[in-house]
Amino acid sequence: MSDGYDSDFLGIPLPLPAHERPTTRLDYPRFSVLLDEERRFAAVTGVVIDGASLRDQPRTGEWRLDPRVDDDAQAGPEVYSRNDLDRGHLVRRRDPGWGSASEARDATEATFFYTNAAPQAAGFNQSKDLWRGLEDHVLAYAETTDQRIAVFTAPVLDEADPPYRGIRVPLRFWKIAAWREGDALAAAGFVLDQTDLVDTRQGLTVSRLGAFRTFQSPIADIAAEAGLDVGPLAAADTFVRRGLRPVVARELQGVDDIVL
Repeated sequence: MSDGYDSDFLGIPLPLPAHERPTTRLDYPRFSVLLDEERRFAAVTGVVIDGASLRDQPRTGEWRLDPRVDDDAQAGPEVYSRNDLDRGHLVRRRDPGWGSASEARDATEATFFYTNAAPQAAGFNQSKDLWRGLEDHVLAYAETTDQRIAVFTAPVLDEADPPYRGIRVPLRFWKIAAWREGDALAAAGFVLDQTDLVDTRQGLTVSRLGAFRTFQSPIADIAAEAGLDVGPLAAADTFVRRGLRPVVARELQGVDDIVL
């Protein structure tokens, strides 16, 4: 089942970001998860995508616990039942689905382990579509240019996240995409904020009038907020290198606002 994230996939050494908290590394076909067993969610995920051999795989696979770690170290089905929380893929189902048909099937089905899920509020709206649109934009770039890409995604595991059913619901998520520009590494970072949607004070409620907010953010800021060591990614940040000033997080209204 496991070959994991490949740090040499881009032809430029790019290690999986490390987290300041203790984590357990779990390798799956073409992606890896650094699981924070105390928080029961991934602190880091990393996947490699070969745009030249991506496949449109039928949706197969069912959500399941990973037997390599204790059940109580994973946020399992009890977190998502009878409420407005979705099991949000961190490594998206299609991202590792490349290569031969059997390789693509095995990789996409592996994304359905609960170690690769985090709760996201249901009731998608324009901003949620934007987050999905961002993910689609990254994948389309890889596919149309036959580009190889590495993508890292996880929730920000903040101590202030609200408690619910034995977990604390993450309110912010981060994503960093990396690729080659000639012989150099390039990268871009993004943050999704669902704070205005999730209220756990009385059970759990999800406001359908609220908004997911999606930002393009300096990778160095993401690393500081999420407690990450991102290695060479901060220096490769296109948002900073393009000379935008001031270099602060910018809320996105559509994929045309993305700086790559």
